Amino acid sequence: MSVCGPSKFTLPGSCTGVACCQSGIPAAVDYFEPYLLDIPKEQTDPIFYSNSTTCRYVFLVEAEWLNTKYTGGSLNRTDDFAVPVVLDWAVRNVRNCKAAKRNATDYACRSMLSHCVNSKNSTGYRCNCSKGYEGNPYLDDGCKDINECERKGKHTCHGACTNTPGSYTCQCPPGTSGDATRKDGCRPKDSFTLALKVVTGVSLGVFLPFFMSFWLYLGLQKRKLIRTKQKFFEVNGGLFLQQQIRNYNGTSKGTGGFKIFSKEELEKATNEFAADQVLGHGGHGIVYKGVLEDKTIVAIKKSKMMEEAPTTEFAREMFILSQINHKNVVKLLGCCLEVEVPMLVYEFVSNGTLYHYIHGSKGLDSDAALDACLRIAVESAEALAYMHSSASPPILHGDVKTANILLDHKLTAKVSDFGASKLAPTDEAKMATLVQGTCGYLDPEYLMTCRLTDKSDVYSFGVVLLELLTRKKALYFDGPEEDRSLVLCFMMAVKVGQHQDLLDSQVRDEMRIEALEEITHLVVRCLNMSGEERPTMKEVAETLEMLRRYHSHPWAQADANPEEEQSLLAMEPRNANYKFTQDCVLDFEASSTYSYSL
Repeated sequence: MSVCGPSKFTLPGSCTGVACCQSGIPAAVDYFEPYLLDIPKEQTDPIFYSNSTTCRYVFLVEAEWLNTKYTGGSLNRTDDFAVPVVLDWAVRNVRNCKAAKRNATDYACRSMLSHCVNSKNSTGYRCNCSKGYEGNPYLDDGCKDINECERKGKHTCHGACTNTPGSYTCQCPPGTSGDATRKDGCRPKDSFTLALKVVTGVSLGVFLPFFMSFWLYLGLQKRKLIRTKQKFFEVNGGLFLQQQIRNYNGTSKGTGGFKIFSKEELEKATNEFAADQVLGHGGHGIVYKGVLEDKTIVAIKKSKMMEEAPTTEFAREMFILSQINHKNVVKLLGCCLEVEVPMLVYEFVSNGTLYHYIHGSKGLDSDAALDACLRIAVESAEALAYMHSSASPPILHGDVKTANILLDHKLTAKVSDFGASKLAPTDEAKMATLVQGTCGYLDPEYLMTCRLTDKSDVYSFGVVLLELLTRKKALYFDGPEEDRSLVLCFMMAVKVGQHQDLLDSQVRDEMRIEALEEITHLVVRCLNMSGEERPTMKEVAETLEMLRRYHSHPWAQADANPEEEQSLLAMEPRNANYKFTQDCVLDFEASSTYSYSL
């Protein structure tokens, strides 16, 4: 509230209540309405209403202007007049900028070239264009770049001015240097001053010995790396292997295709062993896909630590493995011996593993799936039989499983991963080895005696054959404990005559009962606890080939008489009831063993 006295007491100066009075509007007031009130005569001193005037008005004005512009009697006017006012405003639907930015829909600073400023008068915020821009920050494209080069009075440049988004550059003309923002700030360049000569000389004196030492260090490191590579090459039997390759090439017209690769060649082929080149992980290392300089696609196995063995023995094994030439065995193309653990280079097989075809998303679910399974089983068995019987010396795989049987684009089987392979020893004392392999496929006899034999591969292949027939995994940890081992489930089912319930429905539907019993008999023989009682891989391959021919023969699709079936199967009729006696097949429930007969 403000009270105005009579005008006769008006004095020059500010508006202090004589003929003129003022009230300051407090901050954060959202609404203000002026109201004029006459003081009743009977209730106050006559001094408040004598010499009064009927010319009374109220207006809003900037306080600073009123304090500096008012002189006594100057506001006693009856005409229209203008005074300055101050608009103090903000966006006040939120407390500050931090809160406003949380809601992009209601955020008032629409221009990408604007920023938010907290209100200094109570809550809220306002928007300003960023430095170097002007316009309306409340519109999407409201802030525009300021061309500082055109505003010479505000932005001084005595050189070459170049406008940039939000700023500008001011450079001295070519051939000069200095500060172009000052008048006469650019001076001609001295190409090579005395100070520069001194600095250059000192720099050369200080840094030249350093660089010489650095290059000498690099040279020593390179020589050390070369010596290390040579050491690994010799330790891994490289000299012996080179001699074997030269002798082989000298006694035969072909080269054999085996090559000793350098570490740099394999790094280039795999893009420095990039993660996207990984084909798979195994118990013995990581397999990468690589492309050699001649565009040959290969699989490169980067092995983990290997057993300590004589260098010539490892080189001899590599050379002999490289001579394996069988259509169902992955070809060993070469190796790299310049590293601590040698890397092996194999031919690339494009269509994944048998494991993924049985249990993966692709699946062997076509009409010809059973034919494909039998053919893959025959090809795998023939490959193992070749290594056991035809290779010289014989080769034991040691880790036969569906993950180590690869399939090409025609679903042709190729046995791979000789990480656990051994040349069959001639000395009985050397047969004991460190147990290697995969759980679910390991030969129990090998596990107990640590003696790897060709019958160990037969047992593992029996598990592979069982996977093909049942489409179940060798180990399954999600189910009941008694169902986790496929071999255990199968043996227990054979014992009670319910083994056919474990077979895949397509196998049961498409195979005749005679063939089913014959292949069941073969699996049981392969899984015998006693290695001596198991068939050889050659016998397994011949039996499977016979079953495959029987299944694909027209007689198998019709009701053939017994004589025809026996002729085609080349076998005696079998009784489907298996009888067990002690000491051959392991009974996991009773902790005893049994043998079977038909």
